[in-house]
Amino acid sequence: MTIVISVVAIVILILLSAFFNCSETALTAASRARMHALQEDGNRRAKLVNEVLSKPEKMIGTVLLGNTLVDVLAAAMASYLAVHLYGEVGVAYATAVVTVLIVIFAAVLPKTYALAYSDRVALFVAPIMQVLIVLFTPMTRAIEYVVRGLLTLTPSKTDDDANILAAHHEIRGTIDLQAKEGTVARADAEMLGGVLDLRDLQVADIMVHRTKMETIDADEATEKIIDQLLKSQYTRMPVWKDEQENIIGVLHTKDLLLALSRVGWDPAKIDIMSFASQPWFVPDTTAVDDQLNQFLKKQAQMALVVDEYGEVQGLITLEDILEEIVGQIADEHDVQENSIRVQADGTVNVDGTVPIRDINRHLDWNLPDVEATTIAGLVIHEAQTIPEPGQVFTFHGYRFEILRKSRNKITALRIKPLPHATERAPGADGKTVQST
Repeated sequence: MTIVISVVAIVILILLSAFFNCSETALTAASRARMHALQEDGNRRAKLVNEVLSKPEKMIGTVLLGNTLVDVLAAAMASYLAVHLYGEVGVAYATAVVTVLIVIFAAVLPKTYALAYSDRVALFVAPIMQVLIVLFTPMTRAIEYVVRGLLTLTPSKTDDDANILAAHHEIRGTIDLQAKEGTVARADAEMLGGVLDLRDLQVADIMVHRTKMETIDADEATEKIIDQLLKSQYTRMPVWKDEQENIIGVLHTKDLLLALSRVGWDPAKIDIMSFASQPWFVPDTTAVDDQLNQFLKKQAQMALVVDEYGEVQGLITLEDILEEIVGQIADEHDVQENSIRVQADGTVNVDGTVPIRDINRHLDWNLPDVEATTIAGLVIHEAQTIPEPGQVFTFHGYRFEILRKSRNKITALRIKPLPHATERAPGADGKTVQST
């Protein structure tokens, strides 16, 4: 009878060990997003799962205590039973048998099942774990104090930044994986990725460069200024005086039409600068997500970008930031520029001023955009020279041919993706240069 009771007790202890292992694996592998959604829908078990996961130290402490306790008891009872049946050599038998049983039935099997059905198992074990956590609170609290005391010796701002970066990459990896598996549409994945990228971009990366800005000379005749503003595709235009870098105001088409209507549509009776708004200058190093928040806070839609010397480098609008998330936004007044032209032979002709990010998004490429913003800037950076038409460069797995150049500015290039086998060109840095 004692033997039967001992065997039953050992089996129960192994089952309890399996429960603790299964619970730990399921709770740590459960989808937090799904649990949150279920809790919002009123699922009480999902709420318990979130409560358990909100205090991981207590959950882990409970699992470790419970698991250690039942494993030790199971080994002790098995040793006692084996010694009773086989003498001192029975300890070796008990150790071997209990080890096999715990590894297979208390560890591998329950953990595998918990990984396969983590959400379902987590919802099932959460109420039981909640009760066990309460029962084990005195011991787990002591463990928690010890753990927290040890952790206070290690955290630093660097660690916090690393954790934030790790979370950022984890979210990015999840989005890319879901897009590859077809769960998330490619366009939606790009939009989500665009939101994540805002914190890594500066306004200088997405601004309209000063060479492409449309501006108004304050000394021009009023009729000419009105004609220029009404013909433009933009509703807001910077106004300069004496020199183009000296921006003194911003004109809005709506304000112009309102002013004209008040004077009987007589341009000679209005002063353009009387209703021009004050220009808003922002540093070129401002993070794009910060600039977006400033746009929303100030209820503004355009800012002028200046460098460390106060020189105007370009302008940025709310639409520029939104386009980083949703892609190109066009209306009936926008001038369509076909700056990325895919050829029949697989090559792509691009204008030199096209941003690298636009090329990557449009063609699903992975050209680096850390050292340069435009494709012409990337070629100049890699070549360490201002190339001439006809020169060919190979780097980052792509072949770049210079088509046209205006003064010191590359205006057109032809790009060809290289086969995977030849992505690394000969040489220590993987780059080759060829003149034709």
